[in-house]
Amino acid sequence: MPDVITKSQTPIAEKSMPSAAFLVVAAGRGTRAGEGLPKQYRAVAGKPLIRHTLEALARALPGAAIQVVIHADDRALFDAATQGLDLPAPAIGGETRQDSVQAGLAALSASAPEFVLVHDAARPFIDAATVAPLVAALEGGARAVLPATAVTDTLKAVKDATISHTVDRTGLYAVQTPQAFPYAELVAAHASVAGKGLTDDGAVMEAAGAKVQIVEGNEDNFKVTNPGDFQKAEQKIMMQLADVRTGMGYDVHRFEDGDHVWLCGVKLPHTKGLKGHSDADVGLHALTDAILAALCDGDIGIHFPPSDNQWRGAPSHVFLEFARDRVRQRGGAIAHVGVLLICERPKIGPHKDALRARIAEILDIPAARVSVQATTTEKLGFTGREEGIAAQATATVRLPFGDN
Repeated sequence: MPDVITKSQTPIAEKSMPSAAFLVVAAGRGTRAGEGLPKQYRAVAGKPLIRHTLEALARALPGAAIQVVIHADDRALFDAATQGLDLPAPAIGGETRQDSVQAGLAALSASAPEFVLVHDAARPFIDAATVAPLVAALEGGARAVLPATAVTDTLKAVKDATISHTVDRTGLYAVQTPQAFPYAELVAAHASVAGKGLTDDGAVMEAAGAKVQIVEGNEDNFKVTNPGDFQKAEQKIMMQLADVRTGMGYDVHRFEDGDHVWLCGVKLPHTKGLKGHSDADVGLHALTDAILAALCDGDIGIHFPPSDNQWRGAPSHVFLEFARDRVRQRGGAIAHVGVLLICERPKIGPHKDALRARIAEILDIPAARVSVQATTTEKLGFTGREEGIAAQATATVRLPFGDN
C-alpha cells in the first residue's frame, strides 16, 4: 500500500509560506471533449473553463505564482480568457505533456520557486483543503506528493469488448493534480528522462528514483474530459452560485438625421439615426443597466457619465462588457438576459437572430440564454409617432451565496 498522508495529519502552520508556484498545463487539444474550441477555452457557467481553474488556484493558495503553458496557436484565446487576471506571459508547450511541463519549468527559472505544483487546466474544482496537505508534506521533506482517491469500483480487464478477468483493486488509487514537488528536483527529474513521453509528473519522479507519496484527494476535483463532463461541471458551479438576482433596465433615444441605427450591437440600415453621447444603442444601454441593477452596482450613467468626453461616440458593447466583467469579478455568472425593443421602425423581426447572437458574443454566454423581442405601441406615444426607440431589459445573475 502506498504511503498516505491524511489531511488531519497535515495542517499548515500559520507562518510565512515558502516560495511556491502553480504550473498549469493548458497546451492540449482536448479531442475527447468533442468538437469546438480546445476544452480549456469553452464556456462553463459563463466563463472559460481555464479561468475557473486559475481563479480556484488563486483562492487555494493565495500569493503563489501561477505559470500557464499553452499551445502556440492559442494565445488570443488565452488572452481573452484571462483578461484582468494578474499573470505572467504564458509559456509555449511542446508536442507532449512532458515537453509542455519542461517549458513551464523553464519559464519559472527566473523566480526559481522552492516548490512547484503542476495542475491540469481542466480541473476547475481544486480547493485549499486539497492543496494544504501537499504543501505541508513538502515542508516536511517529501520529494513528490500527489492527491489520490482509493479505487472503489470493481475493475475488469477487457479485450475486444470482452472481460478477461477481474482486477484486484486492493491498494489501487486514482491520482489527481496538482502534483507537488521541490522545484529543483522536478527540473532535474525531467532532464533525466527527457523524451520518454511520460504523461504524469509523479511518473517522472518515479523514473528518476524518487519516493512518491500521496495525500487524500477529493472526488470533486475531477478533470473535465468528455462532453458530459461539461454539463456536470456547469451543474456543480451553478449549485455554488445560489444567490439568484434579477435586474431591470430601461432606456430611450430619440431619432435624428442618419442612415442607420445601432441596436443590440448590430448596425441596422434605417432612414434615421439615434441621438446619444455614445452610439445610442438603446438595447445595450438597457441591458447594461439591467445587469448593474442585479448587482446593485449603480447604473450606466454613474460608470460612464455623458459629461465625460472619452465616451463620446463610444460603441456600447464596451459598456455591456464592463457590466459582464463586474459579474465575473464577484465570482458570478449571467444566467439569462432579455431585451424588448419598442418601436414602429425599423422592423426588428428579420434581425432577431443576429441581435441575439451579438449579445451572446459580448456576454460570452450561449445564444439560448438570450431573448430579443420587439413590439409597437399601436401608433401611440413618442414611439408610435416614430420619434425614437425605447428598450426594456431584464438580467438574471447568479452570485456566490453570501456575496455583498
